[in-house]
Amino acid sequence: MYVTSELLLDDGVLERRFTLDGIPGLLWTPADASASTPVPLILLGHPPLGLDAMYPRLVSRARHAAADGFASATIELPGSGDRPAWPALDQARENLHRAMRAGEPVGDDLVDALVLPLVDAAAPEWRAALDTLLQLPELTGPVGVSGGLISLGVRLTATDPRVAAAVLFAGSFVPRVIFEEARRVTVPLHVLLQWDDEGNDRDSSLALFDTFASRDKSLHAHLGGHTGVPASAGEAAAGFFRRHLKQA
Repeated sequence: MYVTSELLLDDGVLERRFTLDGIPGLLWTPADASASTPVPLILLGHPPLGLDAMYPRLVSRARHAAADGFASATIELPGSGDRPAWPALDQARENLHRAMRAGEPVGDDLVDALVLPLVDAAAPEWRAALDTLLQLPELTGPVGVSGGLISLGVRLTATDPRVAAAVLFAGSFVPRVIFEEARRVTVPLHVLLQWDDEGNDRDSSLALFDTFASRDKSLHAHLGGHTGVPASAGEAAAGFFRRHLKQA
């Protein structure tokens, strides 16, 4: 991991930009994180819009997490930001949008073509980032996963035993194979659902929640579209991590 810049924010949070095998990333640590007092880590997921575009929302989430005693980190998704373009993924995204604009059903093949290649490429990168980040003396487990593409969150939570709790946002279409992986998720879950999200299949989201094998899982549904998540949802998610990462 090569740190490209460091910035001390006004609340004492240290922000580090880094690259790992050519992949850009961001790491935020609270002021009291040290080798003698290491803090748990939360992986901040995000949509494939690029870290620069998502930065204001990411840094806000990271600062709130730091106030609760957690470090946060994220990396650029494949095909986003300054990473090489991915024409096949762009075409799949356009095919999906075209179907939705025409009022056509969004079939499994469309969803698979858009989501699965991205998850297959991104999940190993996020696990590699976690390998490296947890070698830093000021960071420790347990690890939380927060937001972003729900299919990637499911893949990471189902396959990486270091993930002890997850806050997932039901805001995107989910491939069939991810439902099978959800049956292997047993950690505590906090799932957010915007009831009127125009880009999400509500019935599919409810079915996915039912599929999770976790005995400790809660679904928090709010009226409104994709960007209408109320502030109370963030507060509830923060409380979830305080309960489950501090106790793990």
